[in-house]
Amino acid sequence: MNTHEKFNLITKNCEEVMTEQDLKKYLSRGIPIKHYIGFEISGRIHLGTGLVCMQKIKDFSDAGCKVNIFLADWHTWINDKLSPDREKIKKIANGYFKQGLKIVFKILGGDPAKLNFILGSNLYDENKNYWPQVVEVAKNTTLSRAKRSISILGRDEGDDVDFAKLIYPMMQVADIFTMGINLSHAGCDQRKAHVIARQVAKKITISPLVYHYHNIKPIGIHHKLLLGLQKPTQWPIPKNANIKDLIASMKMSKSNPDSAVFIDDSPQDISRKIQKAFCPEKEIQYNPILDWAEQLIFSREKEITILRDSKYGGDLTFTSFEKLQNSYQKGELHPQDLKNFVSNYLIELLKPARDYFHQGAGKRYFSELTMLSS
Repeated sequence: MNTHEKFNLITKNCEEVMTEQDLKKYLSRGIPIKHYIGFEISGRIHLGTGLVCMQKIKDFSDAGCKVNIFLADWHTWINDKLSPDREKIKKIANGYFKQGLKIVFKILGGDPAKLNFILGSNLYDENKNYWPQVVEVAKNTTLSRAKRSISILGRDEGDDVDFAKLIYPMMQVADIFTMGINLSHAGCDQRKAHVIARQVAKKITISPLVYHYHNIKPIGIHHKLLLGLQKPTQWPIPKNANIKDLIASMKMSKSNPDSAVFIDDSPQDISRKIQKAFCPEKEIQYNPILDWAEQLIFSREKEITILRDSKYGGDLTFTSFEKLQNSYQKGELHPQDLKNFVSNYLIELLKPARDYFHQGAGKRYFSELTMLSS
């Protein structure tokens, strides 16, 4: 694979690359690309994490990058997710969460042996300079910047939060330099942490990224967030709507399980959730079922056929998402037919994950998570 092909694969289906120039420079100079993405251990794995993130990780792996998955047990604890007991968080991280990501990677055609998992606690225990690194990042970051960055925790700027949550962004940046990461990957909601990492990269003296005796900046790559299945808080969308708040209102939420499909959901639950999902006829914006067709299906398929009864015009074949979207906007493709197709596709795709978590070790991992979450 040549440099141009690697660049196209690494940037495929990305919302933002900070920056394309840096990526091209690193590839052309033969700098080995060391990737990472971090996950809070916040419970069951939904399709935004399981399919969108892991598909992108497969792209990085196929392009020859060393891929690393950071199991952020400390960040989970700081952000009040899953449990106040860090030992229990670690158990779920090393059990259900790690195995779930591995099985989904395999579903997507990847080799799980290429995934390098790093538990936050282990990274910190094994690196005596980690906490000095956190302090050095903090010394090069203003308090106002830290406050603005708590949005990466799913919190709003101005929220009354405990002080530990202000340390979270500094830790996330320190993770990047401690692991020697030059390609940080996340959803676009984590952008602020990557901006800080790039801003401090040439100022830090502890574990800097170095190439030919010069500090270099980590590249930040952001994929689109997968829409939740719920209706926006405002519909129809008013002309003066705050688009940022609107998108946030459609984000998947574990507190609203019907807004998401999980990798271990039963066929009945997948079908039920998608059948009741928001999917207005002829509307192509803020339509989660169309968004899922684009991100979950056309990210993998070059052609799909939607089966329909002959009395409704017969089967429809699409060779691109743009063609499907155009047909939907014209009213040629009905929401019910699209829902049926997406539902059946995901039921079949997720069967290995569903089977894994209902037998043997997978069943035990799932039971451990269920008991902790109840």
